[in-house]
Amino acid sequence: MVQKVIRIGTRDSELALWQAHTVQKKLNNLGYKTEIIAIKSEGDILLDKPLYELGITGIFTKTLDIAMINGQVDIAVHSMKDVPTALPIGIVQAAVLARATTLDILVHKGTLNFLEENGTIATGSLRRQAQWLYKYPNHTVVDLRGNVNTRMQKLNESDWNGAVFAAAGLERIKLKPTDFINLDWMIPAPAQGAMVVVAMGNDDFCKDAVSQLNDVETEICTYIERQFLKTLEGGCTAPIGALATYCELEDTFTFKGALLSIDGKQKLEIEKIVPVEGWKKLGFHCANEILENGGAELMKTIKETLKN
Repeated sequence: MVQKVIRIGTRDSELALWQAHTVQKKLNNLGYKTEIIAIKSEGDILLDKPLYELGITGIFTKTLDIAMINGQVDIAVHSMKDVPTALPIGIVQAAVLARATTLDILVHKGTLNFLEENGTIATGSLRRQAQWLYKYPNHTVVDLRGNVNTRMQKLNESDWNGAVFAAAGLERIKLKPTDFINLDWMIPAPAQGAMVVVAMGNDDFCKDAVSQLNDVETEICTYIERQFLKTLEGGCTAPIGALATYCELEDTFTFKGALLSIDGKQKLEIEKIVPVEGWKKLGFHCANEILENGGAELMKTIKETLKN
């Protein structure tokens, strides 16, 4: 019997290719034959519009979803934070790999004096923008789009004081500079630092192969975070942060979540610790608590703002 070659679909940015090669190596080590097929996504092509104007949900994953459904590729590798909470019909989550750091970092130019004064910070993320403005209300936040390399280049060529990046992305492609600070006060995007592999629901061979790469702890933590996002109806656009962590010593899950207004003036936060058996509805309960305490009105305002 000729063994099937697993065709791995990926975006063509350096970070996306790093992720695809990581999955390829792991599958090759298990004895599977693979090839990588790179496809340009709409999110990479349309760099002149802010993400939320592109009707964001799935902007980076749509092209690969179509390639899978059309049979051009068998599996696709994504940064999990880019993946909509509802997958297209026929596509399933096959594995979540062990998570890297969830931290956001500020890459800055020159001294950090601007933190005490007026500064200009760049980010394409409403979540980062809102949290930054909540902490530094006198700062200006400008839009920054493109893959990691493009964003770093734009920062270097600009007169901005700094830009916010996910530490994991910069570390993976060895782009993390020396001039950075960890933003440990910023709640990351749901599933930040995690990579997910999706497959067709009817493809047992690929599902079985990929399932061997799954990290259960990361799978559960990202499930909690994405459940929180889905219950708030965030798509990828609303300023929503979520982080679930497992404590082995106590056998508990800790969850931190936040919903902010786009201008950063309003912030609704929640933190909960539950015993390990309470994880299945943790994201759901936390989101509902936020919705009941002003979140429903805030989500409505956010949606109206983004429409206009």
